[in-house]
Amino acid sequence: QVQLVESGGGRVQTGGSLRLSCAVSGRTFSTYAGGWFRQAPGKEREFVASIRRIGGSTNYADSVKGRFTMSRDTAKNTLYLQMNSLKTEDTAVYYCAGGGLQNWMYWGQGTQVTVSS
Repeated sequence: QVQLVESGGGRVQTGGSLRLSCAVSGRTFSTYAGGWFRQAPGKEREFVASIRRIGGSTNYADSVKGRFTMSRDTAKNTLYLQMNSLKTEDTAVYYCAGGGLQNWMYWGQGTQVTVSS
């Protein structure tokens, strides 16, 4: 069984940075694409970033492009989301996901990110 556990969330002021981690167990993550999503209060879950299984190319939502960077460490079976220049609108619960780019089969429990002005 695949399990994803996020960490690294917290409270930061606008303009600050956080790095989220997603530790994967149960299966090597190199067999899946990886993704980050977020859900703000009263809003639907939205796509943030993804990384392809083969080649490791990344894709980002327009709202985070140039500020967030997704990466993975296959040796540690861990995904990362480096978030810089954070804005209040980035406040949300952040989830990592694994699976196919059109079929996210596995989800973490989420980690809260709060950006205050």
